[in-house]
Amino acid sequence: MQDSKPVKTPLPPSCRMPTDSTENFDNPGLYRRVLGALQYATVTRPDIAYSINKLCQFMHKPLEFHWKCVKRLLLYLSGTKDQGLLFQKSPSLPITGFADSDWAADRTDMRSTTGYCVYLGKNLVSWMAKKQHTVSRSSTEAEFRSLAATVSEITWIQPLLTELHAKHTEPPLIWCDNLGVVLLTTNPVVSSVLCRA
Repeated sequence: MQDSKPVKTPLPPSCRMPTDSTENFDNPGLYRRVLGALQYATVTRPDIAYSINKLCQFMHKPLEFHWKCVKRLLLYLSGTKDQGLLFQKSPSLPITGFADSDWAADRTDMRSTTGYCVYLGKNLVSWMAKKQHTVSRSSTEAEFRSLAATVSEITWIQPLLTELHAKHTEPPLIWCDNLGVVLLTTNPVVSSVLCRA
């Protein structure tokens, strides 16, 4: 596939993964081996982490549609070989987190996808994209779970930086695009009720 025409995105926009609408892929071992190898690429290519996550959910019974998505992902990687993580020296090391979720994104089980990324200075040092363990009743609840995962990760990173003698004097800054979550986190009465629930 090296000489094939590259694509601009790892998966098609608004891609919904079917569970039974196309025929089964005739070589599930190949599917598993390719995805297993691609999981290592997410260490330096976080842009494919979500796509790998989605495709790995069908390792037990891949369909032809899923294999076509894997091939599309390979075409994307072929066209973006020069992309990756670049670590730059920074005079200060503020911790910045970005939290987001995709509410009820999976139509088969209605679970939301949580995602976050954490920067140390200008450098991306931690990221995650995965399905939430439970079904969220609203987009605010899904976003709140994503924010909680981000805070948990930053809480883990701060003592690690202290042990490494990396100075981070500024408090962490966390960005979230859901007004309901922002209001929940700034209201101490509601927050205390949520923490007890």
